[in-house]
Amino acid sequence: MRFALSKSLCGVAQWDRALHVLQSPYWLRKTRTFGERFLYNPISFADRPVPKHVLSRRGAISFSSSSSLFGAPDPRQLSQRRGAISYDSSDQTALYIRMLAVTNKTIKPSFVFTPGDVRVRSQVGFEPERRGSHPYLGVDFRTLHSRAESAGSIPARRIRRLFSFQRHLLSSRLLRGAPHLNPLHILDEDYCGQAKCMLEKVGSWNFDIFLFDRLTNGNSLVFLTFHLLNQYGLIELFQLDMVKVRRFLVLVQEDYHNQNPYHNAVHAADVTQAMHCYLREPKLAQSLTSFDILLGLLAAATHDLDHPGVNQPFLIKTNHYLAALYRNTSVLENHHWRSAVGLLRETELFSHLPAEDSLSIERQLGSLILATDISRQNEYLSRFRTHLDENSLCLGNASHRHFVLQMALKCADICNPCRPWELSKQWSEKVTEEFFHQGDIEKKHKLEISPLCDNEANTIASVQIGFMTYVVEPLFAEWARFSDTRLSQTMLGHLGLNKASWSAMEPEASGSSEEGESEPGRATEEPSSRALSQGSQES
Repeated sequence: MRFALSKSLCGVAQWDRALHVLQSPYWLRKTRTFGERFLYNPISFADRPVPKHVLSRRGAISFSSSSSLFGAPDPRQLSQRRGAISYDSSDQTALYIRMLAVTNKTIKPSFVFTPGDVRVRSQVGFEPERRGSHPYLGVDFRTLHSRAESAGSIPARRIRRLFSFQRHLLSSRLLRGAPHLNPLHILDEDYCGQAKCMLEKVGSWNFDIFLFDRLTNGNSLVFLTFHLLNQYGLIELFQLDMVKVRRFLVLVQEDYHNQNPYHNAVHAADVTQAMHCYLREPKLAQSLTSFDILLGLLAAATHDLDHPGVNQPFLIKTNHYLAALYRNTSVLENHHWRSAVGLLRETELFSHLPAEDSLSIERQLGSLILATDISRQNEYLSRFRTHLDENSLCLGNASHRHFVLQMALKCADICNPCRPWELSKQWSEKVTEEFFHQGDIEKKHKLEISPLCDNEANTIASVQIGFMTYVVEPLFAEWARFSDTRLSQTMLGHLGLNKASWSAMEPEASGSSEEGESEPGRATEEPSSRALSQGSQES
């Protein structure tokens, strides 16, 4: 069945009504993400072929039940389709939606309400958030780190999405055990095979999340988290709807700002993979319940959700509304938690559970995410050290298990210096790029430059050495006391080697700076506060 509609084939009134339906919040809500099932039956239009010249027109609407992708297996023909919508009636799954002819002004946004934290979603883009009183808050945090694209070029992200939606469809059918009928010609089976091979070694500390992200076309968080939930048997145990799980993970991934050099979906996937490694440690594997594991994986995947790419002090000194909403306390962490709760409620992931169980999940999820606030690092570390000194940790106690999960998430969040050098170096460069970009914005608007954000006074090496010395080493030393395993020793070994590598680079940088020679003690001035300031951005 195929049907096409364009202005040349129908009156203006009918066309306007069609656009009104497509722009309605109902339509957007039902077609916004891959894998969401339609709740209505499509109307059967006249069964007749669609002329090619009609499909090439702007605003054309195409329905197909007999083809893999817009009725054309050749991906080169996709560029000829303008505003096409493909709908596969065999499994009631939206394959791909592209509305190029509709602008931001005409799309009606759908609203997602979370307690106290109201966010606006749009199918095409985000509406501007409410701003504070400072005149320079016209900066859109969602495009803060974006790079300008050449005019007339097709964004690589849009092309990547086109391919990733097809791979989502294939993987979901395979997980459901459905036969691979009517194969999608656009799929790269070699890449799918390589990603699957990598997932077989997802418990390795040398797991290359950057390579995995490339193999999954920028969908590392979705594929990895879904795989872990399935591997632990959580989907079956908690009777989760697989479509809702997929939709939740896709929304989570999309709410990370991939323009951020560091705080993006790849970082979330990396933290989730590290959390998986910790959950497999003997002490935790023998004690944690399935509920604990579910909370740990969800917290890792959402711990930096909707991160703006700037730190809490920046939001406070620019009078951002989130800082006022959360009273300058754990501003980003509260926002990450509320954003995660909003997606849980939007997707109704736990709607089949009793209300008190759903609320318990939300509260404990918040407790885990709030623990990643680096400004409370000493509080958690002192408590952890006291437990270890007194040998008072009892993993049979639910509150103690939850505390261990908090510490595991804190370790996973800042474990980059404990990775092999090839991976650790990439993360160091990315987080420093994000720091320095914030510093450039602060300079532009004549604000006080945040610590470690001044690219003229800091280097990647100096930033990393301070962070490793005053934040990472104390935390992982205590974790090794708690879980003295091969993994813990491996992490400490990588940490020492990486710190030595950065130290070897630092003399070259400081030797070329007269200011560094005249003030040799400057780098160690107030190290703890400077390191914690960096951690508040990196966590």
